[in-house]
Amino acid sequence: MFDPAVSDQWWKNAVVYSVDVETFMDSDGDGIGDFRGLTRRLPYLSGLGVTCLWLLPFYPSPNTDDGYDVSDYYTVEPRFGTLGEFVEFVRTARDLGIRVVIDLVVNHTSDQHPWFRSARRDRDSRYRDWYVWADERPEDEATVIFPDQEESNWAWDEEAGQYYLHRFYSSEPDLNTANPDVRDEIHRIMGFWLELGVSGFRVDAAPYLIGDTGIEDRMPQDPHLILQDMRGFLSRRRGDAVLFGEVNLDPGDRETFFGDDGDEMTGMFNFILSGSVFTALARGEATPLAEHLRRTPSPPRTSQWLNFLRNHDELNLSRLPDDEKDDVMAAFAPEQDMRIYGRGIRRRLPPMLGGDRRRIELAFSLLLTLPGTPVLLYGEEIGMGDDLAIEGRKSVRTVMQWTEGPNGGFSSGSDLAAPVVDDGPFRYQEVNVAEQRRREDSLLNRVERAIRVRKESPEFGWGAWTVLDSGDPRVLAHRCDWLEGTVIAVHNLSGDHVETRLEPAREGEFEEVIDIFGNDRFEPLDPGDPRVSLGPYGYRWLRGRRSGSGLTP
Repeated sequence: MFDPAVSDQWWKNAVVYSVDVETFMDSDGDGIGDFRGLTRRLPYLSGLGVTCLWLLPFYPSPNTDDGYDVSDYYTVEPRFGTLGEFVEFVRTARDLGIRVVIDLVVNHTSDQHPWFRSARRDRDSRYRDWYVWADERPEDEATVIFPDQEESNWAWDEEAGQYYLHRFYSSEPDLNTANPDVRDEIHRIMGFWLELGVSGFRVDAAPYLIGDTGIEDRMPQDPHLILQDMRGFLSRRRGDAVLFGEVNLDPGDRETFFGDDGDEMTGMFNFILSGSVFTALARGEATPLAEHLRRTPSPPRTSQWLNFLRNHDELNLSRLPDDEKDDVMAAFAPEQDMRIYGRGIRRRLPPMLGGDRRRIELAFSLLLTLPGTPVLLYGEEIGMGDDLAIEGRKSVRTVMQWTEGPNGGFSSGSDLAAPVVDDGPFRYQEVNVAEQRRREDSLLNRVERAIRVRKESPEFGWGAWTVLDSGDPRVLAHRCDWLEGTVIAVHNLSGDHVETRLEPAREGEFEEVIDIFGNDRFEPLDPGDPRVSLGPYGYRWLRGRRSGSGLTP
């Protein structure tokens, strides 16, 4: 049996991989990653099991904010290639079964964008009202996002003779989304890239499109209408395209960005779940994660949670309770230079876990089985490290490590766009794709097998979830049910051997419970006496088979 209502909702069972074109693969030896290099690596990503690529900004930019300060929304940064090479990349990805989602950064532009240059030069410019201006700096302003870099959300512009709003860096003036002309332009930008074959957008800083704008009195009575219009435009142009929202808000507020009927964000990154995973890993107990799952509402029928361990920014802990935040900081960022903005950690996953293969695998198992769609950061599949000598959030944006050869096989050039990790246990000579391909027991091969089983288990993405009573605070157990299928995942968050009795089903519900993946060879589970034994940081994926269901592992 298959539900035709969700057959086209590819995002429900996708495996998303986040790529920075600049640091992934250089094709011409200039030290800068490009679209030709990324295209050549698409077969690798297809073999890994990736079904959707999320590209970080690749637009022309002065690059004061790693490309998020956009100076032209309608072309490709020349260092990365041409529009023609971008289209070739999208076509090749599609042929390999990989969709492409790109960053949509439209809450602000670069101060070098022609729109802002015209706006600051002439009060009668058609672009003047595309930005937010004030003759006097407002006294009551929202929290400054980057307190180590900016003192205010308003900056004085000598040429304009006014203050302008910037919720991020002062080199990134905010767009006036209360202006219908600005909203129409956002639709044009979306339409342009949809025509070139992309499958949707990751909406950067989505809350700042509709809130804390400095012009609340001029916004629509319901600012969410702006997001609904974006989703409506997207659906008219391409029915299976998506909006993935970066929405880091408290529970209750974040869910509003799905829309009442799932008519806003198609998917939302679950920042609170990410923080809860690290709380559980820090404490060696499942309780914080289990409590969060129980409180997390199911998204609307056509929407989805997007789960991640680490992304290209800091590990943002701002939504965690203080005691959980303190525990995560103490466990994974004990030194001050590992922390940033007073709220986050600027390290990748493997260094945070001390390179412990068991804990790294456990984290991946959680990522792939927790309800929602998994999102991987480039290099996570081989256990790449970071470089804390690099300033700020760029410490996790080092170049991809392909081989043990010069520059990790990223480039034949000498002046690289970002450093290569060449020291310590995560140096490219030891951690790279080629070396791990040769070893059957490598992390890369393990992750590839896990992704394959995850894609064969759509219940994790589409199903209704239930946290099971494991009887042990160290053990997280949950089940996901979709149509006639049921999958169960059990994780030991501690470094202890544990044995517990689960109640994964109602009496007589399953004829048998079959192992489909795990970190060990386990004794078959007896549905009548479901005892589970797990080693330190052990995990086990199971499928419940009902009589006559025809489902096999």
